[in-house]
Amino acid sequence: MRVKRGVAAHAKHKKILTAAKGMQHARTRSFRLGNQGVIKALRYSYRDRRNKKRDLRALWITRINNASRELGLSYSQLIAGMKAKNINLDRKVLADLAVNDPKAFAQIVNTVKEK
Repeated sequence: MRVKRGVAAHAKHKKILTAAKGMQHARTRSFRLGNQGVIKALRYSYRDRRNKKRDLRALWITRINNASRELGLSYSQLIAGMKAKNINLDRKVLADLAVNDPKAFAQIVNTVKEK
């Protein structure tokens, strides 16, 4: 007896075309083009979940550098001074302090400046 696969194929196609919603042109109507678009989108999302971490770290460093230069210290001097004084704050916390609590950030910079 032969196996008919129409139901399974229809379900697979429907799943792909649902995932292709929001795409443009034939990608939303054609299974073949929709499948290509979904595969490419999944590759991009996998790659960019990793790149997001890189981008955020660069943003934090930029914010810390700008805030510390206003107080007379470069980013590299600040980080080196913090390591010497054994102040263990990561860049995410430092950037948050620089933006939302400039007084606390200034205290950290002044602590690093002291001999």
